[in-house]
Amino acid sequence: ASTDLIDFHLLDGMTTGANKIPLNEIYTELYITEGGSGEVNKEHEVRQIETVSRIHVTQEKSIHCSHLFVPQGEQGLPRKTVLTRGVAGIGKTVSTNKFTLDWAEEKENTNLDFVFPLSFRELNMMKKTNCSFVELLSKLYPETKDTGIFTYGESKMLFILDGLDENRLSLDFNKIEIVTDVTQTTTISVLLTNLIRRRLLPAALVWITSRPAVRGFNNPQKDEYFRRKLSDTSLAERVIKHVKSCRSLHIMCHIPVFCWMAASVLEKNLATAESKDTPRTLTQMYIHFLSLYVGEKKRLSGRKESNTECVRTNLMSLGKLAFKELEKGHLIFYESDLILNGINVTQASMFSGIYTQIFNEERTLCQEKMFCFVHLSVQEFFAALYVFLTFHNENTNVLIKRSSAARRFLSRGSSELILYKEAVEKAIQCENGHFDIFLRFLLGLSLENNQKMLKHLMTSNRTNQRTRTEILKHIKERIRESPSPDRCLNLFHCLNELNDHSLIEEIQSFLHSGSLNKAQLSPSQWATLVFVLLTSEEELSVFKLSNYTRTEEGLLRLLPVVKTAQKAK
Repeated sequence: ASTDLIDFHLLDGMTTGANKIPLNEIYTELYITEGGSGEVNKEHEVRQIETVSRIHVTQEKSIHCSHLFVPQGEQGLPRKTVLTRGVAGIGKTVSTNKFTLDWAEEKENTNLDFVFPLSFRELNMMKKTNCSFVELLSKLYPETKDTGIFTYGESKMLFILDGLDENRLSLDFNKIEIVTDVTQTTTISVLLTNLIRRRLLPAALVWITSRPAVRGFNNPQKDEYFRRKLSDTSLAERVIKHVKSCRSLHIMCHIPVFCWMAASVLEKNLATAESKDTPRTLTQMYIHFLSLYVGEKKRLSGRKESNTECVRTNLMSLGKLAFKELEKGHLIFYESDLILNGINVTQASMFSGIYTQIFNEERTLCQEKMFCFVHLSVQEFFAALYVFLTFHNENTNVLIKRSSAARRFLSRGSSELILYKEAVEKAIQCENGHFDIFLRFLLGLSLENNQKMLKHLMTSNRTNQRTRTEILKHIKERIRESPSPDRCLNLFHCLNELNDHSLIEEIQSFLHSGSLNKAQLSPSQWATLVFVLLTSEEELSVFKLSNYTRTEEGLLRLLPVVKTAQKAK
């Protein structure tokens, strides 16, 4: 093993490339569990995390990242192929980097002769290429050319296929062209399917990462991250206390990227003491992050307020890209995606240079460019910001299709309510929940207090208070009408973003009085009870159904809670 070609650093916080932090200093071990259903989970990733946060830890067996290929137990067989799954930003790629770094420094897995990280982001760029496996590796790793390491078959090697979910190749495992010769020319898709199916280099180990199960940070690891990130011990404890006081923020901290964002914002906000402006909702956190970063960029570059129009234009371009590609389900953008959204590669590179903590440019080993937001939720926030600002600055509702063009230009009061109602319906009708977080952000942006931080981006009047009242009424009606408790849950998060806690306070009064199992609850009250139980801070190891209901209807209503418990009685 050699570290000659390896330089693992992370850009952290508001640092520049010159101030990169070594991976060994900032890395916090992830909570990786063994098993998995093998089923496709189409739920939105934040909803998956909210569900996972309720599962009792004794149900699962955790595995250290460096021990993925170590036999488990007395009669454990060596693993040849490993799939680790986890939502965007959970730390899958960083874990593969840490694994590779530990191997290169001869700290772990010293039995391996070679480790080859292969990113699907890069492989996508080569989908029209025909070559042999040896030629593919020599293009990505020129040092392997003419070494014969793949043909002799004597070396023990690991191939890390990172980001299967980002794959745009045609990987067909049912109608596969069989290739066993590493010098045979074929497509990249065929090479990869044969590598995964163990027909090419059958002795090699294969590690595949994909989205939605790596769990990210468990609760103690969240605290550990903040203590590592913030050198001021007192400040770190204030940040931890604040995050724990806001359930939605604490749940999101399962995602390491969100921990970093929260640390960046709260480090400034809680430097002296908690203020009334300290973010308590997702929307507030992301607005603070945007304001902090854009403000930092202005300060560092000496930009003045006169440049506000340029900032607004840039952010709107990024927002349009975020919204259009979110509708397609794309997280990675190639040149063809940029062109469809009216952005050229030069502009995209400029955005990534200015807004490095928001929008990233990456280069493949072949020096091709690709772009992405730092996390799916950042893309969703920018998509919501684009929809919000397009309405307020241009009086245009982009959620209404062209066939309904007449509805796009209405009186401000009625059209604003239509905008939010359209967004609610768009999210409800999307069964996999992929517009749920977008909706939370859009509704959160409607609050006047949140809009004050966006005043330099808004050119028109703020949201009418009557609109907020009407949208709250609409959301509560949809909760009452919804036949699915699962689909209601996000609407309660939306109420939280709108600072309305009336339904929750009503149910909590029942819980505190101990009279819930005798009460006749309405559909909306049942839905509220499910939400309260699922977002409780207490781990749900044993769920005592009799404390809440003694009827068959009650059991059916509480099924989402029962599913997350280890036992129910």
